[in-house]
Amino acid sequence: MTFAERLAQAIQSSGSLVCVGLDPDPAKLPTDLQDDAASLYAFNRRIVDATADIAAAYKPQIAFYSALGAEDQLLASIRYIRERAPAALVILDAKRGDIGNTAEAYAREAFDRYAADAVTVNPYMGEDSVRPFLSRPDRGAILLCRTSNPGAKDFQDLLIDGLPLYRRVAQAADHWNHRDNLMLVVGATYPREMAELRQAHPDVPFLVPGIGAQGGDLEATLAAGLDAHGAGLLISSSRNIIYAGGGSPGAIRAAAAALRTAINRERARRASERALDGAALNGV
Repeated sequence: MTFAERLAQAIQSSGSLVCVGLDPDPAKLPTDLQDDAASLYAFNRRIVDATADIAAAYKPQIAFYSALGAEDQLLASIRYIRERAPAALVILDAKRGDIGNTAEAYAREAFDRYAADAVTVNPYMGEDSVRPFLSRPDRGAILLCRTSNPGAKDFQDLLIDGLPLYRRVAQAADHWNHRDNLMLVVGATYPREMAELRQAHPDVPFLVPGIGAQGGDLEATLAAGLDAHGAGLLISSSRNIIYAGGGSPGAIRAAAAALRTAINRERARRASERALDGAALNGV
């Protein structure tokens, strides 16, 4: 299947727009796992077991593994996701950005070594730095566009011919997206900017960090970012899910389920409003 088909299948199979971040901080691991020689993998298994029927995607942040020399635990975690949640996407959060054969090597790392479905990419160096990540129709690139951090405004809001840089990134992405396998990172902490991007790019899916610990508002995010089909978003949450209840399986599941329920309730409400508006337009 193409990446676009995999994304649609992941959302449909899970009935969810939830993306669970796998960012295991050794200092925050549950006490019963801290003496495990493969503690990151053990914690990730717990998270996946608790959320396998809830998550549309999982997003491991590579730095939490490579900093500890624990890439083998990342590989094992991705294999476990494939076993327990085969329809879910695996997004390698690596924020790669380079040119030429280095970019190609980064793409092989993400797609061949880690077998990820998509990888986050920094587009600062331009099209040739992104192209290797878009060359496979079944794999995706997720470009940093309007990120959720406070410092995003330092560069992303700078005007270029009357439009902020993040809008120019999205415009360039439209031209690069020949295989329909590109997404944009758009933070929940900036709903006004997200609404502008959705209006200008109605069919491009967004990966949305910033809900939960960073303070993004879920209702405002859905109002700004849902596409015409009530989808078009993967809403990422890490700390609020994986450390819920001290990392207990029940609390992890409850936090993920609560986020899915809140999202789907708002999706259903907006779908009902669209149906009523359509009926009114048709004189029904």
